[in-house]
Amino acid sequence: MERGGGGYRERGYGGRGRYYGGGRGRARGRGRDGSADHQPPYQAPIGQGQSGANWNPTNSQVGPYQDGDARGGQAGGGRGRRGGWVPRLQPERPNYSYEAESASGRGGGTGRGRGRRPFRPVAAPTLEPEDNIPALPPSPPPPPQSVPDSVVMNVSEQLASTSLSSENQNRHNPIMRPDKGGRTALATVRLNVNHFRVKFNPESIIRHYDVDVRQLESPRNGRPAYLSKPLLSSIRKKLFTDNPQLPLLMTAYDGEKNIFSAVRLPEGEFKVESSEGEDVMARTYIFSIKLVNELKLCKLRDYLSRKAYSIPRDILQGMDVVMKENPVMHMVPVGRSFHPYESCPEDDLGYGITASRGIRYSLKPTYQGLALCLDYSVLAFRKKMPVLDFLAEHIPDFNVNSFRRFRRHVDQALKNLKVNVTHRRTKQKYVIVGLTRDDTRNVSFPDANDPQVRVRLVDYFREKYDNNIRYLDIPCLDLSRNNRMNYVPMEYCVLAEGQIYPKDDLDREAAFMLKDISLAKPYERQSKICGMVQSKDGPCGGNIIQNFGIEVDTRMTPVEGRVIGPPVLKLAAPTTGKLLKITVDKNTCQWNLVGKAFVVGKAIQCWAVIDFTQADRFKLNCDSFIPKLRNRCRNLGMTMEAPILYEPARMQIFSDGNGLLQLLENVTRRVHKLGRGNLQFLLCVMSRKDDGYKCLKWISETKIGVVTQCCLSNHANKGQDQYLANLALKINAKLGGSNVELNDRLPHFCGEGHVMFIGADVNHPGSHNNTSPSIAAVVATMNWPEANRYAARVRPQIHRKEQILEFGEMCLELVESYAHLNNVKPEKIVLFRDGVSEGQFDMVLNEELMDLKSAFQRINYFPTITLIVAQKRHQTRFFPEGKGDGGPTGNISPGTVVDTKIVHPFEFDFYLCSHHGSLGTSKPTHYHILWDEHGFSSDQLQKLIYNMCFTFARCTKPVSLVPPVYYADLVAYRGWLYYQAMIGRQSPISTSSLSSSMTSSSSMSSAASFHDWFKLHANLENMMFFV
Repeated sequence: MERGGGGYRERGYGGRGRYYGGGRGRARGRGRDGSADHQPPYQAPIGQGQSGANWNPTNSQVGPYQDGDARGGQAGGGRGRRGGWVPRLQPERPNYSYEAESASGRGGGTGRGRGRRPFRPVAAPTLEPEDNIPALPPSPPPPPQSVPDSVVMNVSEQLASTSLSSENQNRHNPIMRPDKGGRTALATVRLNVNHFRVKFNPESIIRHYDVDVRQLESPRNGRPAYLSKPLLSSIRKKLFTDNPQLPLLMTAYDGEKNIFSAVRLPEGEFKVESSEGEDVMARTYIFSIKLVNELKLCKLRDYLSRKAYSIPRDILQGMDVVMKENPVMHMVPVGRSFHPYESCPEDDLGYGITASRGIRYSLKPTYQGLALCLDYSVLAFRKKMPVLDFLAEHIPDFNVNSFRRFRRHVDQALKNLKVNVTHRRTKQKYVIVGLTRDDTRNVSFPDANDPQVRVRLVDYFREKYDNNIRYLDIPCLDLSRNNRMNYVPMEYCVLAEGQIYPKDDLDREAAFMLKDISLAKPYERQSKICGMVQSKDGPCGGNIIQNFGIEVDTRMTPVEGRVIGPPVLKLAAPTTGKLLKITVDKNTCQWNLVGKAFVVGKAIQCWAVIDFTQADRFKLNCDSFIPKLRNRCRNLGMTMEAPILYEPARMQIFSDGNGLLQLLENVTRRVHKLGRGNLQFLLCVMSRKDDGYKCLKWISETKIGVVTQCCLSNHANKGQDQYLANLALKINAKLGGSNVELNDRLPHFCGEGHVMFIGADVNHPGSHNNTSPSIAAVVATMNWPEANRYAARVRPQIHRKEQILEFGEMCLELVESYAHLNNVKPEKIVLFRDGVSEGQFDMVLNEELMDLKSAFQRINYFPTITLIVAQKRHQTRFFPEGKGDGGPTGNISPGTVVDTKIVHPFEFDFYLCSHHGSLGTSKPTHYHILWDEHGFSSDQLQKLIYNMCFTFARCTKPVSLVPPVYYADLVAYRGWLYYQAMIGRQSPISTSSLSSSMTSSSSMSSAASFHDWFKLHANLENMMFFV
């Protein structure tokens, strides 16, 4: 189980309840939309046959018989019809198999509902750990759009009415696997997975203790003194080393408030004396220990063997701390990864930066049992080295004798970095606040005994430490903290280990080298991972986990994968437009556009060029580029006239937002005056990448309402056929064309009825940004059955809030757009959610999905919905066992699926590698199905997602992520560009007030105004401007 949001989210399950009315009723029938055919037992649209009018709203255990069997009711009455969606309680999950039979319901009167094959649950034999999960029946077809008000209840009222003994019983849980996994395959392959089986004694108990550490002496200001994590770890280590009743190697400490122990520890308060340095007076601390829980590993065994369905989050948290104890002692913790203290000379990136090869791991409950998932991690660090040596490497031409020339660069390079000092023995780290105003020879401070007397720093170091400062004509580092002055000469400061250097700040050569180290080939990565598992510094070293009765099998898990076949594609002949069937390449699943055209090429009659390279060294050769582009588009089936306007400009205008706005307004106005219709798109040629790109996109897409396509002059002047084809792919998609289509309909949706695919994602600001909003994006298909044209909506929301706050409204807008374009609302919706961990599944399922259902209910709209989470941020990797089990690059083949052994013990998930891995080691996407009203089998859903990966508009190969999610990520990033463009133009709404306006009810008008800055122009609301 991967951790998210600081821990494992518990998904508890309550007991199964049934309610019966006082009368008896029967429901039968075979109507098309009237049945809950193959309904899953834990979720369903509620249907009523001819049951009582006074249906009992507290009965949420109405399925799995819906429309075939309706339960509950007090009085007989009129003829019932199919009901609307009502939140279902998640019962404790007994093992059921299902038998088809005629269903009877208990209600207030006799009546007939229309249904197809109702099911009756019968208890199945208890599963042993190695048994497979019994198949659950799939979900019903979509309900009719017309639902009587007497049946449809408000979602919030439904939740309020379903109060059982436990709060968790009021919430939904992810569905269980519907079968034993997929069977369809072109070939089966043998794979090794970086999951290492974790064995534990189920009779063991891990004791969880709460820890409180405080300073014995009362601080002068009366407030408790702040104790850093290194200091807390140091105090704990000293106490447990000195006290034989507290065995250090039988315990694990999280560095804050929790200790987990394999043996019982004495409780109470203990005094510990500790000093942060040899010249720092030792302080006395009170270390209190209190038992708060006993974690019985038999509960984890029951969960893994499918005898219990509530994840034992506390046990997994405790075991996670135990697994981290040895790496914390011997490696540098950085976020969720660990890196060695020493760097390799061959990984030097220059400029005082090095690449560090570390490990990243998590504990995952899987079908085969608990597993340690460990992967190779590469980050760029500042090297641990003397500060002056770092400056000499990091700043070009740095000369300590000409320091004043470099002062500004030094301040930028060192500010907020951590250093150790060498003039005294201490492990304490200090944060660099800045540089002293005066040079070292002139720095002084008040005498501690007589504040009226000032002591020169030079004299103090000579007398106190017997050190003569060498570099007197450069500033000291200001390491002051809590109003305590602390100036230290640079020559006595060393950069502390483990300080990440942002990869975006690397120069081109260093970035390329870091990428090359990160993209280890499969056999290299596999070898490194196996070495890390066996390392004495890793999670399995040091005998700590063995003291807790935990063992890790250091061999990778062997699994059998299936390679599913690629779809047949559809392109057109360039001259006749006749549709052609295209078979993709056997190894890479790619195709090319040589001698082929787009399925639907847009005719471009009104377009313009803004050439920003006029005063630049890399000037556009317009006379060569434009004819080549037009000719390439024509060969691809796009009729492209000559541009009706060519506007020269300069790159400097990108630094002037108002000037850029005027330029774009002027171009669109002049085009309109020429009477050639609305401007279809603007081709913007730039000589280099520029931050003004953000402003260009924001203005054109929210203010002007015109599609833009940017390109660089150096690539344009080369005019290579592949580059021109890539431009044509993007232009055609942006204007509503269709580049490629599937020859056959998507699996499972072969009948009548429109289907919409939705993708949702949230883009968060960087970790050091505490004010900027997060950006939520939702995209949805606008055509069926092609399902390759999308519209988008983007909204700002509360800083680092993962839940999409306006999810229902955004989706409703897209549904209404679909209805406007197609004259019908989609009857079925498949929703893909990106960017959430297992710990956030509950939020997606019980808050976002609820918001969506509630929004649809308000307009009397009840489509069937499937909800799938797509995860790329995981550590699972697949390695072919032999040459015949993978592709030519040593990676797994496109279409490889794994849905056994390493997947969830009982929930519906699988791994799919849909792309060809030409660089590094392929990373599969993990798909986890939370909700399904369409009754997908494993084969159907895997094939549907794989086929959709071939419809991505920007390339001629399958992508690694299902397109709705891929597009949602692009739109969320585009929204982030909008925000940066607004800040760059010095919008009157400050960054701090933006966040507060979205959280304060008194600032609703301000929040609404802020949202307007992100509102797409009406011209682009239904276009793929973001590709």
